[in-house]
Amino acid sequence: MTTISPARPDGSVASAPCCTPSGSPAMSAARALELSKQFKAIADPNRLRLVSLISSSDGSEACVCDLTEPLGLGQPTVSHHLKILVDAGILHREKRGVWAYYSLVPGALNTLADVLSESR
Repeated sequence: MTTISPARPDGSVASAPCCTPSGSPAMSAARALELSKQFKAIADPNRLRLVSLISSSDGSEACVCDLTEPLGLGQPTVSHHLKILVDAGILHREKRGVWAYYSLVPGALNTLADVLSESR
């Protein structure tokens, strides 16, 4: 975008840039899409509580069977929320027999925190 400078003595008009580029590259569209998926996943109160419950569990992992009661939700609903967190790259799922165990993906939350604390 340009702004119009005052007329020159000869009557011509010069245009000048309105802003100076910051010099730091903008986030790519692909990176913004990836991050927005992760932020949307943890923005839900139940999913945020799931992340908290799992990270504070022994060994930083929890069975889906241990997550339903603290949330007061049914197993299908908890499983749905956990799937969203897995798909977003926040949690890792490991099947053991008939149960699924969930743990935080190493560094996933740190990455989100770093994005929020970046200074430009």
